[in-house]
Amino acid sequence: MPYILAIDQGTTSSRAILFDDALQVCAIAQEEFPQHYPQSGWVEHDVSHLWSTVAATCRQVIERACITAADIAAIGITNQRETTVVWDRKTGEPLHNAIVWQDRRTAAICNALRDGGHEPMVTGRTGLLLDPYFSGTKLKWILDHVEGARMRARAGDLLFGTVDSFLIWKLTGGASHVTDATNAARTLLYDIRKGRWSRAICDLLDIPMQMLPEVQDCAADFGNTRSDLLGRAIPIYGVAGDQHAATIGQACFSPGMLKSTYGTGCFALLNTGSTPVWSQNRLLTTIAYQFDGTPTYALEGSIFVAGAVVQWLRDGLKVIGAAAETQALAEAADPTQNVVLVPAFTGLGAPYWNAHCRGAMFGLSRNSGPAELARAALESVGYQTRDLLDAMTLDWAQATDGAASAATLRVDGGMSASDWTMQFLSDIIGAPVDRPAILETTAMGAAWLAGHRAGIYPGQQQFSEMWALERKFMPEMSEDTREAKYAAWRRAIEAAQAF
Repeated sequence: MPYILAIDQGTTSSRAILFDDALQVCAIAQEEFPQHYPQSGWVEHDVSHLWSTVAATCRQVIERACITAADIAAIGITNQRETTVVWDRKTGEPLHNAIVWQDRRTAAICNALRDGGHEPMVTGRTGLLLDPYFSGTKLKWILDHVEGARMRARAGDLLFGTVDSFLIWKLTGGASHVTDATNAARTLLYDIRKGRWSRAICDLLDIPMQMLPEVQDCAADFGNTRSDLLGRAIPIYGVAGDQHAATIGQACFSPGMLKSTYGTGCFALLNTGSTPVWSQNRLLTTIAYQFDGTPTYALEGSIFVAGAVVQWLRDGLKVIGAAAETQALAEAADPTQNVVLVPAFTGLGAPYWNAHCRGAMFGLSRNSGPAELARAALESVGYQTRDLLDAMTLDWAQATDGAASAATLRVDGGMSASDWTMQFLSDIIGAPVDRPAILETTAMGAAWLAGHRAGIYPGQQQFSEMWALERKFMPEMSEDTREAKYAAWRRAIEAAQAF
């Protein structure tokens, strides 16, 4: 039986998942790694932890499944996006800690570029806004602040990559410096319509283009692993950023299909087909996936804090011992209290894009306690999702001349396992929420890319027919209650940004 190994390198942990020839999960290995916060709003990873946890989990999952590398037909990789790594071409040593997608240190750079009138050009090429979220200004910051870095980059001694590129470089022993179109589309450096790195933007940010990886389709030959790493050389046949892999794993292959993934952050993608839709509501235009040189586009809304708010309850406030406790607490919360939490710990993402905003809580009373805090934390995810979906509805209706109807939302990610959270999500958006039978949709998307290219898995149509529903959540909240609660959220957002 041939297996596919999916590497899922996330913001707080690395995982390796083995899928069999029927796309069923056979074994999982996972290792967490520490987060580093050098200053307020700064988030970094030790690059060695990204690599060591990936290598370790790959070995562990092979051992747990009682197979050998000879049984693995191909590898698919999915990864946290926008996180920026610069390393030495000869030694592989990182020049600096990885600057994580949540990091806001480049807000001043973005403001200066915006004040200089450059945002329309950047958005027109990349579909993105000038925000610290994206890799381009992170790369500029490293080149500006590490002594001699730009000179070494111009000499060809340094390489840049998002996490996928760095992992592939390490897995292949430095033989491949590549990325895929979805990760490239998140760098602020890639022209998503012309399908190439933008010289104009690289010149604007003073980034030497020889640092940049080669861009390929999501299903392509990205190189072979070192034979000494896992036991034999294994081809890497699939790569996609985590949200794009989840879109594939949810079989959102038709225009108008919508998915939302709840991990550290929350990311909603709406498939818009072969034509990019340029948002009038501060959403992002991106590449959903790319096959045979042809991109399929998407509208995306990005929330920086979703599952991370539960981590904050556990590790920051220490009001819970485990994430699973939040559901019981939320159910026990006083229904007469309306505590609202704005979890802008690292700024606000779409549709606000406020890098300077920080978290705030409203509606506290003397009787507010852990239960009310837990409920407010879980509700904040629903409110932020509605912000995104309302903006998407407007953009999509305009793109389709008002013909679009309310879509069912397909959900995945760790928080989607919480019935309470998904029911509130359905209530607050006023639409059905579909949870699939297999929640490992991100890893499944990466596995399908690699397995399809390896000739093991079927094409899009057959793969779509394999998607199975585990539970459908329907709105139960009255319209009056829904709108009153959402109005309170909007007031809280305005107040947080005015602080």
